[in-house]
Amino acid sequence: MIDTVRPKKALGQHFLKDTDIAFRIADTLSEYKDFPTLEIGPGMGILTRFLLEQGHDLTVVELDNESVAYLTQNYKELENRIIEKDFLKLNLSELFGNKQFCVIGNYPYNISSQIFFKVLDYKDQIPCCSGMIQKEVAERMAAKPGSKTYGILSVLLQAWYNIEYLFTVHEHVFNPPPKVKSAVIRMTRNSITQLGCNEHLFKRIVKTGFNQRRKTLRNSLKSLLYKECELYNDPIFEKRPEQLSVQQFIDLTNRMEKYVLK
Repeated sequence: MIDTVRPKKALGQHFLKDTDIAFRIADTLSEYKDFPTLEIGPGMGILTRFLLEQGHDLTVVELDNESVAYLTQNYKELENRIIEKDFLKLNLSELFGNKQFCVIGNYPYNISSQIFFKVLDYKDQIPCCSGMIQKEVAERMAAKPGSKTYGILSVLLQAWYNIEYLFTVHEHVFNPPPKVKSAVIRMTRNSITQLGCNEHLFKRIVKTGFNQRRKTLRNSLKSLLYKECELYNDPIFEKRPEQLSVQQFIDLTNRMEKYVLK
């Protein structure tokens, strides 16, 4: 019998202890019970319990074999629904086919950004993604243009999702307590089906621009353009990347496309 699971630092495990907060996180998907739900990193199942009670068609993915054993023992409803794999290496199309599904979790802080970028890869199948992450990352995701926290994550996620910073969670409700505050966010798919630009180049421009965010776009994007490119005369190149909205990055992508170095 496994009575508890030891949090493992290497896996970034900080187990939530507060059932009220777990209920509130589960409730972020209350409008999506008609969709299958994938929980990432359930640990000992404090969030799992409420997702099951609320009637979600739940599958969980957990890398830690000790947690898998605990869940198998204590959540009979999850029989054949526990995937002992690394979420980042999971082929979600094999798991859900072409069906839509939602994603939720108390995400490992060390890979949370990677998790959201993987969600973007399946954006047409994931109408809602919610859960708890490091407060700083949540602020970056929800940041607006002009903010110091507005960056790559903000632009790429907000191009496809409406992002809500729901509430802050303090350190003392975890075992072990993390050294940072946490926050609960919800990403809801917007109505955009096409950005209206070369999406690969869009990502490249966003990432290149923010990699030198203190510089103007004239300097930060110069590696992408011919040295004497006529575009440099455009006033937009006097701006810094955090000053541009998602739509402005889309417009910039369209204007740059024929001038980009091959």
